Amino acid sequence: MQFSAAQIAHIIQGKVDGDQNATVRSFGKIEEAKAGQLAFLANPKYEDYLYTTEASVIIVNETQELRQPISAALIRVPDAYTAFATLLSKYQELVTQQMTGIEEPAHIHPSAMLGDQVFVGAFTYISESVIIGNHVKIFPGCFLGNNVKVGDHTIIYPGVKIYHDCVVGKNVSIHAGTIIGGDGFGFAPQADGSFKKVPQIGNVIIEDFVEIGSNATIDRATIGSTLIRSGAKLDNLIQVAHNVEVGNNTVIAAQAGVSGSTKIGNNVMIGGQAGIVGHIQISDGSKINAQSGVSKSIKAPNSAVTGSPAYDYTSTLRSQALTRSLPEMEKRLKELEQLVKQLLIVHTP
Repeated sequence: MQFSAAQIAHIIQGKVDGDQNATVRSFGKIEEAKAGQLAFLANPKYEDYLYTTEASVIIVNETQELRQPISAALIRVPDAYTAFATLLSKYQELVTQQMTGIEEPAHIHPSAMLGDQVFVGAFTYISESVIIGNHVKIFPGCFLGNNVKVGDHTIIYPGVKIYHDCVVGKNVSIHAGTIIGGDGFGFAPQADGSFKKVPQIGNVIIEDFVEIGSNATIDRATIGSTLIRSGAKLDNLIQVAHNVEVGNNTVIAAQAGVSGSTKIGNNVMIGGQAGIVGHIQISDGSKINAQSGVSKSIKAPNSAVTGSPAYDYTSTLRSQALTRSLPEMEKRLKELEQLVKQLLIVHTP
């Protein structure tokens, strides 16, 4: 597909500075882009590449000033990074819209209901009473259990497994290898030291505009639902345990784990490899630093914590700075002790 600078500017609501008829066929990083490619500049660290790149069209912030003439057509927008993300989304939509129909071999139960313009990839298994909305794309090798519901415009990438009774909303992306609705980790200790499995009869509900990365696992509830609220973004390799609730527009980075029945508020940011214990609450707007271990509720909104156990971010950084000074402090303390001893000897009658 080929687009002109003017067409791209219309999509991202920008203004062309240069040749409106300059055309591009693909994307490239500004430091590597060739003629016929589109690049963007959002980070000032890469500004020098603006004058050396071979890209035909470049998206830049509207405030970008030029130190010397360039050959590329510029598209000026308020926020180059956001505009580039919008453009990639539109491009992805154009590509996926071309994917329709049922590839063979695929198993679709006669009771399943599929909407318009649906794509089902080969080796996919769609079980009894599944309901799939319009314009849904299901890539090869997926499994949808009994009574699963999938909303319009959702994309399910290769190898995703969605267990029975789970609900996936509209405009959701679930990346390869993720498992939705596996059993929660529920076992009752017995007198003889063994563990009796507690049946997990709930489900998982994923609301609209959620994105879940590759190889994540979201367990079904013991009773009720594990909830991923609208707009949440989960990275790769994340574990969400049974009956957890993840709030609206919360983001969780890779390798983080959330234990059972914890409630995470809206607009929370959780760093990579963070661990959160069960049965606590994380207030709206909280920020949990990477590798933090959260062992109790964060009650104050917009808190920032770090460390294990996690504690107030600023206080912890001060403590860490003091810890690095301990050897010098110990040396000074010993010197003071010697000085005090000498003074005591001098002034002892």
